[in-house]
Amino acid sequence: MPPVTVQQLVAKDTDALRALLAKDPAHNLYLLGLLQEYGIATADNRCSFSYWGRFDGKTLTAAVFVGGSGGLVVPSASEGAFTGVIADALAERVRLKGSVGEKPAVDALVRSLCVGKPRLSKTYRLFSVSADDLGPFTNPLLRLAREEDVPRLVPLAAGAIREIHDRDALAEDPHFEARVAQRVRARRTYVLEENGELVFKVDIGSRSQFGAELEALYTVPSQRGKGHATLCLGQISRFLLSSLPRLTLRIEEKDESLARIARKVGYLAGRTQRLVLTE
Repeated sequence: MPPVTVQQLVAKDTDALRALLAKDPAHNLYLLGLLQEYGIATADNRCSFSYWGRFDGKTLTAAVFVGGSGGLVVPSASEGAFTGVIADALAERVRLKGSVGEKPAVDALVRSLCVGKPRLSKTYRLFSVSADDLGPFTNPLLRLAREEDVPRLVPLAAGAIREIHDRDALAEDPHFEARVAQRVRARRTYVLEENGELVFKVDIGSRSQFGAELEALYTVPSQRGKGHATLCLGQISRFLLSSLPRLTLRIEEKDESLARIARKVGYLAGRTQRLVLTE
């Protein structure tokens, strides 16, 4: 049997990493987007992120993205035991602050890289859709957010964070509005406006040639039950799938209403995901 090793990935491993992730693109869209946008950093401690891989001989069999010395740790869609080998190797250098990915892989990361009990742990189902699966739901009034929308958009973005992460982003993050504005400038936020009020938003969290991941889908509470989420999810899905092969959306296991909306639009449920925050 070939020896099992854990190594930090370098630029020459880019093709191997892309090939590994592309074996299950729906469940690896987040990492595929990061890889396309930022590539693999050189093996330099000053870099703000790194990739680590489990090798069977010379074959890459699992990978983990580490951003900010553990601020965000994202495993590839691989066997939990494979991820555990990487986590054990990183135990002395990484303290996990946040992680998202397939539940067995995240469980392995938490066991090796978490000190104490996570502040937040939620399970999700990953939903995915292709153009052939879409239903007839559209709302052509959904549009890209603009710079002048940011003051009205910030409360919606904060509401989404509150519901997803149980955090008060406005109180805890002095740069929160700047982050919202940056996402708008990057053309990654779509909004629905009615009677001068923003009532719905959705973000493109990650994008690559393999597809895009939608996140932070949020309807203002007073506007729920009016079909905004169904029509707008259908609209952005139809728009993005005109040039991409697939979309994904993480939905909390207990959020039955959003799961019904996703299924109605044409999304199909995939494997279980876990989100962990320690701070």
